Amino acid sequence: MTEWLLELLDVSVATVRDVTPIAAIIFGFQGLVLRQKIPNLRNVLTGFVLVLLGLTLFLVGLERALFPIGRVMATQLSDPDFINASAGSLIGWQRYYWIYIFAFAIGFATTVAEPALIAVAMKASEVSGGAVKVWGLRAAVALGVAVGISLGAWRIVTGLPLHYFIIAGYIIVIIQTIYAPRMIIALAYDSGGVTTSTVTVPLVTALGLGLAETVPGRSPLLDGFGLIAFASVFPIMTVMGYAQLAQFKESRGRQARQRG
Repeated sequence: MTEWLLELLDVSVATVRDVTPIAAIIFGFQGLVLRQKIPNLRNVLTGFVLVLLGLTLFLVGLERALFPIGRVMATQLSDPDFINASAGSLIGWQRYYWIYIFAFAIGFATTVAEPALIAVAMKASEVSGGAVKVWGLRAAVALGVAVGISLGAWRIVTGLPLHYFIIAGYIIVIIQTIYAPRMIIALAYDSGGVTTSTVTVPLVTALGLGLAETVPGRSPLLDGFGLIAFASVFPIMTVMGYAQLAQFKESRGRQARQRG
């Protein structure tokens, strides 16, 4: 208990130190540049206290739960005894199919629950007048993250170079950008950024490190990282693909009505 309280105190001090520059900039610009009082000062100060408390608990939770559980799951799923028992006659990278399934599932689930994505989806639906559906955008982004993390896990197992996948991914994104509806391009690029946030990053990073530590011949430093890059680029593809598919269906429906 004492150890836990000391850790909580250390994280609280570090959080205050990290948030203080943000507060100094906001209050400094408001007082020295704008020369105006901060409206609803009590609410603002209360909000800062809640932010400090929330960040502290979140960071402690990462170290106590999310990082360990992600690494433990990757280690257990890639354990030779489990692989030998479940893989049967499969050989090579195919023997790790449970890792790919877990990576897909955890990528989809964490992205759907990502607060930053929820906020962006709600605002996108609001400013588009409902043209962009909240759940449609969230599902498209989550699918992209799930596919990306699964492919990234396969890359770790096979040991293929990371840069080939990222270069190919962004080439596809550039081609899609040329043909995608204009209204969705900026949102698609932003969607690739908001996925790599508070919920997704800890579990995905722990998954990559745990997998690289367990698969023979892999280096946690060289192979364990890089999953976040997959989680960033693939949602851009799926969001633009979602818009392109919707545009195609609308065009086909319009042509059908004209023929009718």
